[in-house]
Formats: sequence, C-alpha cells, structure tokens
Amino acid sequence: MTTGAFIRNIAAVCLIAYALPSAHASDATARLRLMDAASAKRPAKLPPAVLWLKPLSFPPPPFPAGPSPVMLQKNKTFTPHLVVVPVGGNVIFPNADPFFHNVFSLFDGKRFDLGLYEANSSRSVNFSREGISYIFCNIHPEMSAVVISLSTPYYAIADAGGQFRLTGLPEGEYEMHVWVEGERQPILDRYTRRVHITAENINLGDIAIEHPQPTQHLNKFGQPYGPSDHEIY
Repeated sequence: MTTGAFIRNIAAVCLIAYALPSAHASDATARLRLMDAASAKRPAKLPPAVLWLKPLSFPPPPFPAGPSPVMLQKNKTFTPHLVVVPVGGNVIFPNADPFFHNVFSLFDGKRFDLGLYEANSSRSVNFSREGISYIFCNIHPEMSAVVISLSTPYYAIADAGGQFRLTGLPEGEYEMHVWVEGERQPILDRYTRRVHITAENINLGDIAIEHPQPTQHLNKFGQPYGPSDHEIY
C-alpha cells in the first residue's frame, strides 16, 4: 500500500468515527417552572412545552418507525393538543364532529389550508420543514393545536408536573432548544445553548418561564372571527 493510500484510509476511518455516536446512551432531565415564586403557593397548570437536543457531533438518527399521528377534531377540540413529528412526517386530521371544519395554519411552520370538510371525513398534512405550526379552525375560533416538526428524535414533552425526560442520548455535543406555548420568544431564546452529554445522566436545569398568554389569532383571511350564520357549524 502506498503512503498516499494509507493516509486516505486513516482519514476515512477518522471520518466514520466522528460521524458515529458513542454506543453508550444516557438520560437527560429538566424541569419547567414559573418565574413567579408565589406560584409555588398556588400551583398553576403549566402550558404545553417541548425540549429537544440537536446533535452537533454526529448526524441525527431517524425517528423510530410508527404510524402517522392523528389529531382528532371532536366536540370542537383538537385531540391531542400537541403533536411532535419528524420533518417530512404526516399528521392526519379526521373530523368526528357532526358538522364541517376547516383546519389551517398560516404561521412560521407549515402553511396550509385544508378547506371545508364534512363529518366522518379526513385530511392529511405533510410537515416538510422544521418549525412550530399553530393549527386553527376557520369556523370555530376556540379550536387550537400545535404541531412541532423536528429533525432530531431527541426530544421530550413536559408532563403535567413540568418534568422533561430524554432517554437514549449518545455521548456528544448538542444544541438545546425549548418551546413553551404562549411564552415570548426572547424568554425561550435564553435557553438555546450548547450542551455536552457524557456517559453519565445529566440534569439540564430549570426552564423558568413567565406567565404565558393564550395565542391570539385571526381567521385564515386575516380577519376577526364573526358570529356563525349557520347553525350546522
């Protein structure tokens, strides 16, 4: 083997070693809490929240295989309220109410408008880009939901007590991101940082938020919602 070929082989081995994560997997935890210390005396319901880690030292693996998530429309409510999907994943929107719905999103994530569709019918949306998609119904202003499309499978949705738990994290460098419904982006940006996952389990600390406000939105035409003229809706 020539010296040049030997050097190329060594470089290829180093590149593969860099691209592959460590075989050891660790867990990471964090906690969502309100900044107002007085809230500890009166526990408040915490808003939906997601924490995710984007690998920097190796390519993110694919999400575990599984069926497309379903966001059911029933009793003028989206269930579940929050769904996380991989970039390129689909979400199914069946209508289980005895009247029409019109699901749409015109915000930073996936922009779409499913139009009017009747009871016992369904539509599907492909979330082809990374981002936060706020979902509404053009007929019923009280309906809202969120779809978060991620390029990394390393994420956790906060439980009712505000606990995040990420499992199976390979050792390496990551960038941490947090989303909390209703919280101002400058507050969330404080928690975007680089973290190093070692062979030991890690506590990522507290995610202290203010008092998030409900999302205010217009209809799909950019106008305030008006009273419905149709009883069937």
